Amino acid sequence: MSTSDHLARPFFARDTVTVARALLGQRLVHVGGGERLSGLICEAEAYAGPYDEASHAYRRTPRSAIMYGPPGYAYVYFIYGMYICLNAVTEADGYPGAVLLRGLLPLEGMETMRVRRPGVRDSQLTDGPGKLCAALGITGALNGVDLCTSAELFLEAGAPIPDEAVVVTPRVGVRGDVAAVSRPWRFVWRPASAGSSRAAVSGAASTAG
Repeated sequence: MSTSDHLARPFFARDTVTVARALLGQRLVHVGGGERLSGLICEAEAYAGPYDEASHAYRRTPRSAIMYGPPGYAYVYFIYGMYICLNAVTEADGYPGAVLLRGLLPLEGMETMRVRRPGVRDSQLTDGPGKLCAALGITGALNGVDLCTSAELFLEAGAPIPDEAVVVTPRVGVRGDVAAVSRPWRFVWRPASAGSSRAAVSGAASTAG
């Protein structure tokens, strides 16, 4: 599989907050068992720098060490004994940062997503960080995967999302000092209709940089 349509490393090698905003409308793809599953990113949160008490990088541990590495890699972790969460590592090599992917608008592989998340509405298949990983079959085995070169887990460019379609809020459920809990580093895109999603896909550009 060609990786020419993947988001390139320079996309991730930027300020984490900038990357979090820019990820809205990009397409997350997981290829497993010969099937391609995907969705457009509609919610993302930035976790940046060793000064951010809400970030895993606030204290460097074997788990968070990947956040100090080169950008464009997947940081996947298990939380609350229940959920898998997917992050994209950002910033320059040596400076910690990552964006948590909190929500998708599902596109490809809907039937498989419904099987993996039985009894929920389509609108709730991927509307949370643990939910999107469960629906797309993303597991801890993908921790450390290079999102820029992998044929299994990667991101493709979508159409830019205008500022008027984005809501910016503090991050959800974080702990830390006043700055950590109040930083407006959560970005949410809620298209008015499914047609908005299709328009974003049809307008997708080639590899972003």
